[in-house]
Amino acid sequence: MKKKSLSILIPAYNSAPLQLAKELNRQAQVLGMSDYELLVIDDGSPDQQQVACCWEINRWPHCRFMALEENIGRARIRNLLASLARWEWLLFLDCDMTIDSPSFLQAYLNTDGDVIYGGYKLGEAPMSNLRYRYEKSCEHEHTAEQRRLRPYQHFHTANFLVHREIMLAHPFDQQFLTYGYEDVLFGKELRQAGIAITHIDNPAGFYTFEDNASFVSKTEEGLRTLHEHSQQLRGYSRVLTFVEGIHVAPVRWLIRLWHWLFGRLERRNLCGQKPSLRLFKIYKIGYYLSLKNKQISNQP
Repeated sequence: MKKKSLSILIPAYNSAPLQLAKELNRQAQVLGMSDYELLVIDDGSPDQQQVACCWEINRWPHCRFMALEENIGRARIRNLLASLARWEWLLFLDCDMTIDSPSFLQAYLNTDGDVIYGGYKLGEAPMSNLRYRYEKSCEHEHTAEQRRLRPYQHFHTANFLVHREIMLAHPFDQQFLTYGYEDVLFGKELRQAGIAITHIDNPAGFYTFEDNASFVSKTEEGLRTLHEHSQQLRGYSRVLTFVEGIHVAPVRWLIRLWHWLFGRLERRNLCGQKPSLRLFKIYKIGYYLSLKNKQISNQP
């Protein structure tokens, strides 16, 4: 085992990641680790029943749970976890992930690299679920082999290991207050700093999919985040690359007009029982360009 000390860090929101925390704690004990901890911080969840369940974690060896009174966002909660961590290596996992492999921790501890991303694998869900259909269409990109082709663009915060000094020197940008893209910018900053991301096949399970309306709303929030930070994210978003590749002004105008005329109907389909992935792509482009149009119209 090459890496000797470990802080396992889980940001939680409206979820009680008890099974995830139990399995990770169990694997650390099986490995005979003494210099490790597991820290879960709830980020101001309104669902107090889920928060109440998590206080049990404080009764487990090497484990801590904290709850914030206010939501501080995905970037700040991860920076807070890193600042409170005691040990040399930090393992970040999203609270809705599942660990299936009994050698999950060992795989990370035995791998060379200062930033290591293990990826994720999909569970099963009805094809009526838009999030599942979207993730399934991109599943071929989840393999370590494919991720290595574009290592910085294919980085996500759901499941990664990082040296504590690197995390503290390159924290997540806390200007990202809304959902989306803080992990993308983190990957970009690692590239600019010359820090390699090692991609391995050590996935956590992604088995919980929100309903269609929630996913569409989350996508819209992510597009607003992308619009707000477009200068920083250039070259790291397919939507942004596509939109900036439209150099003919009338084409942009026609897409905005289409979204104005049919956006509500598209959204109704996406939130319904037979969501179309093609419409989803069209809707995202139209929604983003409509944001760009609002920015222009609001300029003095």
